Amino acid sequence: MRALALLLLALALGTARAEVLAPAPPLAVEAVPGLGPNGRAELSRTLLRNLPRAFAIGPGGAYASRAGNAAPEAVAQAALEACQAHTPGRQPCMLWLRDLEIVFPGREWAPAPPPPGIGWREEVRETVPDARFLWWGPESARGVVLWAHGRGASGEDSRGQQPQAWLRHFNNAGFDIWRFDRDPAADFVQRAAGWMRADLAALRGRGYRRVVVAGQSRGGWNALQALDTPGLAEVTIAIAPAALASMDEAGQARQMAALRGVVAGATAAAGARVAVANFRDDPFDGLPEERAAALRALAPRAGAFLLIDRPEGLAGHAAGASAAFSLRFGPCLLRFAVEEPPPATC
Repeated sequence: MRALALLLLALALGTARAEVLAPAPPLAVEAVPGLGPNGRAELSRTLLRNLPRAFAIGPGGAYASRAGNAAPEAVAQAALEACQAHTPGRQPCMLWLRDLEIVFPGREWAPAPPPPGIGWREEVRETVPDARFLWWGPESARGVVLWAHGRGASGEDSRGQQPQAWLRHFNNAGFDIWRFDRDPAADFVQRAAGWMRADLAALRGRGYRRVVVAGQSRGGWNALQALDTPGLAEVTIAIAPAALASMDEAGQARQMAALRGVVAGATAAAGARVAVANFRDDPFDGLPEERAAALRALAPRAGAFLLIDRPEGLAGHAAGASAAFSLRFGPCLLRFAVEEPPPATC
């Protein structure tokens, strides 16, 4: 009897372990040779930065990281040079990480890309996995995030734009990241909301265990609109949601009326977690107190509600794209999406 009990326990533990997503090798910072606590902390921060990015290691525990809006080769060279500056006259530094890959000799590793042709493509829009993020696949992933970009006031094309860096917290925790891209010439509010609803249902049909919809500006507005349909997403995250390009006094009033309508129509919110971030000095948020009050009306109706309302030190419509927002609020948004119970504040 004791042997049978031990066997059943072992089988149960084996099943539990199978449900835990194994970390991708780049995320195993403890495995980097010769790297001390400070270096491991810096590598962990590097893994939360958008591409291009690079991390170099050298003798005596030397290290350096670089990331930013430059050619990948330039970013990698800058990391090597910064590392070498700490090791004068000693052996040369070498790259450990470049973008998603481990490139250190003898430890090379590259992630499997998303399957070719996966997603939905039409003449004026496409919904596809973003290859700048780790691909886990529906069978292994903890869930999926559908990310929707904004719609520029001047009609600029945002298709292909890298999703905001705070989504690295989700991706590194096992979520696939998909982009919801629209041609600005066809990207009208109600039309895009319809596309989003269809895409969320299709992602659910792929077998993802948890569906998160998130977006910036108009993308965030569309995410809130999808709360009118049950079963599309467990979690909705709207970053600086906005619907109109004209932000004069009359435009602000129209947007407030439209926002109250979106909140009133959120009949599916009862089963969902809803998080919204507003920022100071946002030209698309000319009525911040009214806006916050309208959004808080979701709190008693949603499964869980989180409002990041004009945090100190972050300003402007694009504040959600900043490294400061990612480091400060990315972990909280991930906990909000997955923990039981979710946090009520950040």
